[in-house]
Amino acid sequence: MKILITGTAGFIGAKLAYELSKNQYDIIGLDNINDYYDIRLKYARLKKCGIEVNGNLFPYNRKIKSNCFTNYTFVRLNLEDRDAMNNLFKNEKFDKVVHLAAQAGVRYSISNPYSYIDSNLNGFINILECCRNYGVQTLIYASSSSVYGHNTKTPFSEDDTTDFPVSLYAATKKANELMAFSYSKLYNISTVGLRYFTVYGPYGRPDMAPMLFADAITKGKPIKVFNNGNLCRDFTYIDDIVRGSIKVIDAYPYNSTDEIPYKIYNIGCSQPIKLMDFIVEMENALGLKAIKEYLPMQQGDVYQTYADITKLKSDIEYIPVISLAEGMKKFIKWYCSDENPLK
Repeated sequence: MKILITGTAGFIGAKLAYELSKNQYDIIGLDNINDYYDIRLKYARLKKCGIEVNGNLFPYNRKIKSNCFTNYTFVRLNLEDRDAMNNLFKNEKFDKVVHLAAQAGVRYSISNPYSYIDSNLNGFINILECCRNYGVQTLIYASSSSVYGHNTKTPFSEDDTTDFPVSLYAATKKANELMAFSYSKLYNISTVGLRYFTVYGPYGRPDMAPMLFADAITKGKPIKVFNNGNLCRDFTYIDDIVRGSIKVIDAYPYNSTDEIPYKIYNIGCSQPIKLMDFIVEMENALGLKAIKEYLPMQQGDVYQTYADITKLKSDIEYIPVISLAEGMKKFIKWYCSDENPLK
């Protein structure tokens, strides 16, 4: 089975490509390696999977074989490049696509809206069209917990309304779900959207709280605590996210009574943590105390996230197993090690 994974220089994509390659899936990884955040981290993720070139000068549209896995090949492409994407699908004949590439970041979407339209909408329609035109069995794509907006009912269920996104990033993720539904309905393509909840762990994004907090605490600088600490997040360790994603890849498409082969799932830990408790856990793992700068709520942010994972448990037997204490120790061990290129 040949699988395309987009976003393989990204946090989840790199780990997923590593685990699938290790288990002998035939993997093509794709990323444009943009500079939204420190590119050294993207190079480090690729290197972990055996994807290296001299001087980290990755040419576009040239396949690079992994030096760790004979079944993993990487190609640098822009999702918006319609011709290049068509050629890739035509030549490789993928069975399944796992689409994780996107312009990420809630706050960044407020100041840089066009990058979200280019990647998250134009790029996504290219993925859908290629799946339709080149016989892809199943498209699994990353949605986000941000689609729930200021939902006050907890835990967040897939049946809750998602019609009121509070950031452009969230709006593009909601749009992806609607676009996928239409292609499932029109062309009988099996699509599965995964609403990821606050993922953390080694090689995590440097613009997210775990990396920002660890960096500030170790340097004796204040951490920014928004909404005066009155926030709650369903922090989910990367290994649980990847295990769940692989279960979905293996399960779909499957025979069901659904008229339209379209699914949406929450994928999280389902054990929300108060922000202040998260900070204490990091302080314990580092053996250092944080200097806290209390700030008001940020535009586009939400007060809480809390995943109802009943459907994912029922359909694929997904069970997260990494506690916050265990996950934090693993994250801090990596953060303080030489594997962290930003240390």
